[in-house]
Amino acid sequence: MYEQATIAVTNAPVFGAVKQSIDTAFSTAKISDFLKGLQSSKLRIREFEEVAEAGKLGPSTAADYKQLGDGDQGMIREHYLTALEQVDAALRARYLKVYAYY
Repeated sequence: MYEQATIAVTNAPVFGAVKQSIDTAFSTAKISDFLKGLQSSKLRIREFEEVAEAGKLGPSTAADYKQLGDGDQGMIREHYLTALEQVDAALRARYLKVYAYY
């Protein structure tokens, strides 16, 4: 059975802040507004860096993300991509343009 290797976080406070902003955006209470904001800005949900730069994950998320090392950035992108795939299918269908591949 495949097991993903565990990688140690090098900048835990900043990593935690960025992870928390992602978790907040994808929370049940905020996901609809988050997707609506992406749609109105014509952003694709899978483009993490563009979404962060646009301030859709919070005002300081992009700057915090840039402070992280490559390994931490990779884990954040993986966490973000996992979260976007766990969104309810009905919401994903409603915001198809946000989820659509090019």
